[in-house]
Amino acid sequence: MQLKKTAVAGTMESGDIMITIDPKESGGITLDLSSNVMQQFGRQIEAVIRETLAGLGVEHAEVSAVDKGALDCTVRARASAAAFRAAERSDYQWEAK
Repeated sequence: MQLKKTAVAGTMESGDIMITIDPKESGGITLDLSSNVMQQFGRQIEAVIRETLAGLGVEHAEVSAVDKGALDCTVRARASAAAFRAAERSDYQWEAK
């Protein structure tokens, strides 16, 4: 998936996560994560974001995430939505996991 512009998905409400994706030419995916549950779930949140983007074929991006206690399914949904918005695509492939 080729990212074309900066995009955001999510809110700063409790139980949600706001993810901002900026395209970049090289260097892989850099992730800046802020969470009020960083000690307990920081590694899991980062893994879910990275796995979701890898599954969509995003290879290079600068990602900023501000978590407010989101569940894994919400993190996946927000990462996917931000990536599709950044790629200016709407050919979503919905599936339950």
